[in-house]
Amino acid sequence: MSRSSKKGPYIDPKLLKKISKQKADDGPIKTWSRDSMISPEMVGYDFLVHNGKDFISVKVMEEMIGHRLGEFSPTRKFVKHGGKIQRELERGATAAPTPPPATTK
Repeated sequence: MSRSSKKGPYIDPKLLKKISKQKADDGPIKTWSRDSMISPEMVGYDFLVHNGKDFISVKVMEEMIGHRLGEFSPTRKFVKHGGKIQRELERGATAAPTPPPATTK
């Protein structure tokens, strides 16, 4: 559910304070505030957004305004579908030599 329009966008006050203290080229700003909305003041800054385990580097650009920081720091890692059968199929596909291309005369 989205936030009420009369309240305005949520931006963590601590994050705004960090942005005002730091210049754009000083280095990344470390944050746990995934729910903060990206505002125009954040454009050009690097953020290290926590995903529950690691900090993911996010460089804010103009196209990101209005989105949330957490959208650019995925919390789940996709591991391939399949299992034993899929590994055998992949191994068989890489082991089979490809025939040389036919030449025409």
